[in-house]
Amino acid sequence: TIAAAIVVGVILHAGNHLACDFPRLIDSSDETYAPLRQYFGETKPTYLALVRGVEGVTGVIMVVCMLIAFTLATRWFRRSLVKLPKPFDKLTGFNAFWYSHHLFIIVYISLVIHGERLYLILDWYKRTTWMYLAVPVGLYVGERTLRFFRSGSYSVRILKVAIYPGNVLTLQMSKPPTFRYKSGQYMFVQCPAVSPFEWHPFSITSAPGDDFLSIHVRQLGDWTRELKRVFSAACEPPMNGKSGLLRADENTKKTFPKLLIDGPYGSPAQDYSKYDVLLLVGLGIGATPFISILKDLINNIIKMEEEDEASTDLYPPIGPSKASVDLDTLMRITSKPKRVFKTTNAYFYWVTREQGSFDWFKGIMNEIAELDQRNIIEMHNYLTSVYEEGDARSALITMLQALNHAKNGVDVVSGTRVRTHFARPNFKRVLSKVASKHPYAKIGVFYCGAPVLAQELSNLCHEFNGKCTTKFEFHKEHF
Repeated sequence: TIAAAIVVGVILHAGNHLACDFPRLIDSSDETYAPLRQYFGETKPTYLALVRGVEGVTGVIMVVCMLIAFTLATRWFRRSLVKLPKPFDKLTGFNAFWYSHHLFIIVYISLVIHGERLYLILDWYKRTTWMYLAVPVGLYVGERTLRFFRSGSYSVRILKVAIYPGNVLTLQMSKPPTFRYKSGQYMFVQCPAVSPFEWHPFSITSAPGDDFLSIHVRQLGDWTRELKRVFSAACEPPMNGKSGLLRADENTKKTFPKLLIDGPYGSPAQDYSKYDVLLLVGLGIGATPFISILKDLINNIIKMEEEDEASTDLYPPIGPSKASVDLDTLMRITSKPKRVFKTTNAYFYWVTREQGSFDWFKGIMNEIAELDQRNIIEMHNYLTSVYEEGDARSALITMLQALNHAKNGVDVVSGTRVRTHFARPNFKRVLSKVASKHPYAKIGVFYCGAPVLAQELSNLCHEFNGKCTTKFEFHKEHF
């Protein structure tokens, strides 16, 4: 929207000069031109002279730079949907988009010069273009300076690396002592071996209580492809009898590429704890922020229960033999703040097209299922590449899946303790079930993934808010 507004503004501004102002000035009579001699000289300038002047050249430079940046930022170029022959293929992909946007430096310099050479203003103190640029440029320089110093203090050590099906790279790294974050937040990552300038955002998949940081990176562009390549080179081939996944840890003989981080940065999902119930919906790699939330939710509830038990143990028995409590014990009990955690339940729906995607969070989901003894979290995997349950074409796999899950407690599709469903979920039925189960509750609906599903969930939340006592609040993130 902002880029489109800039395009419209450029067309109106440049078009007004080129198609209106310049022709009127050139074709003006001597009488009309007389008051303008102090600005343009005794002789009327030609059209070419106006374009070739400092004002015209800087204007043309700005238009060309913005045209390049706008074109390479379109989805076709940014996602490499346009296939160009070599060497023009370098004009597609995220790198071309990222570097072309730094043409704004040339644009801003040209804009200052352009503003200092205004045609009809001779007094220097009335040329105020620089004043409008000072604040945004100052904020940008300040942010880049802050990131430079923060990234220097947040140089991390790689602990583990794994590459999963679906071109997903998992990086587990040391957590700097001063790095404090909330579940659902993200951080920027830079790998100098790939590019010394580029920073890319990734959701943090580890919980705040973990002694490490982890991210899951899916190969979607040239930078992520190169990141996967440099870390693959540090991985060792699988041993006989072990998983075919490429893995590496601190004991690996090869050295890992250096990694810098900057953050954390806020996102809608970080405020999950203010809701009574959570409904988390992740599409593909969009499940990443919710993995951290699920782990943090379990950890917080376990800690709360442990503190309740500990405080209960502090109370001495009061009965016929001891009818009072000593003051010291009473002070220790009442002075300790009681942990309050509002969220009581969470429903997690992970929708993906590829069966191999379930390997990404296999260990984490099994860990959550094992720790969740009170059934606080309800997890559902959905595989959309298989016909929906009840369809004759998926009847056999559904039957085998149900038998194995009942006998061994493991889902044959995902390899986890979480049951996998087929086709996409019926979210109207999902919201209806949650609303009936939690009347008068405030439910946070968080979605992360492609925009295609966001509108449907938003409309459903609005629909249910108008006809039931449960209140749904919708939040979304797009990759």
